[in-house]
Amino acid sequence: MESDSPAAVADRNRYSLAEHAFSAPNLEPALYIVSTPIGNLGDITVRALQTLAASSFIACEDTRVTATLTQKFGLKTQLVAYHEHNADKQRPKILAELEAGRAVALASDAGTPLVSDPGYRLVRAVLDAGHRVIPIPGASAPLAGLVASGLPSDTVLFAGFLPQKGGPKTRRLEELARVPGTLIFFESPHRTGATLVLMATVLGSSREAVVARELTKRFETFERGSLSELADRFKEMQVKGEIVILVGPPDERPEADASDLDALLLEALKEMPVSAAAKKAAKATGLDRKDVYQRALDLKAGDG
Repeated sequence: MESDSPAAVADRNRYSLAEHAFSAPNLEPALYIVSTPIGNLGDITVRALQTLAASSFIACEDTRVTATLTQKFGLKTQLVAYHEHNADKQRPKILAELEAGRAVALASDAGTPLVSDPGYRLVRAVLDAGHRVIPIPGASAPLAGLVASGLPSDTVLFAGFLPQKGGPKTRRLEELARVPGTLIFFESPHRTGATLVLMATVLGSSREAVVARELTKRFETFERGSLSELADRFKEMQVKGEIVILVGPPDERPEADASDLDALLLEALKEMPVSAAAKKAAKATGLDRKDVYQRALDLKAGDG
């Protein structure tokens, strides 16, 4: 990009807020990771506006989406498409801009860049080239959902989008099942019901969960309950909008070892049939009910 005159830069580095125009201060050369609103445009920060206004250009997923934001706040900064399909072509242009001593802003369609998008490759390339990367914090759908969910927030794992196919999707949930913290997922609205059914099966039907929809927008909703309750609620529902699913931590009860399990089963088998004894022991230990049932059969038959 060619160098502008000081007057041109001053005219371009402007933004408006509540019908008042402001001039943005000059930026040091760096790649700025700029968080933008996830729905409500009022969630933009002053620092984000200043950064977008003073950047040489804004690299964004979809220029039409980001144009809605720039037009709302009177920004004149050039928009350049940067997404997974053209990243290899556009990355050298961004690096050249930084090498020339200019500032570049990176913005996603909504929320914080690099969260469930491939922007980290650009960040790595910029750092490897010896340039600074500066975060401009702001809106984030996972955090917005978390703080209003009522679920534990001391330990959190953001898992993004699950695989779409059944086998890989199930295996991924199995990997996450014992993570001792709240799990956060993005999901497509038309897959929400089926995903909740699978989560109830793999993660545990009684685990607390929240489905957050259309965060910060007019029709924002939070549906709370156990995974089985939410699965029943959503399986026939025509879901619309952006979805964040949050699942509370697993039961913290320690799993019993083999001797503990045998003792529980032997005691229960004195008073009840195998199926009832297995159900009672599985509930007490947190172990898989099918495995416990098989062990109960072995003990009942004297094969222990």
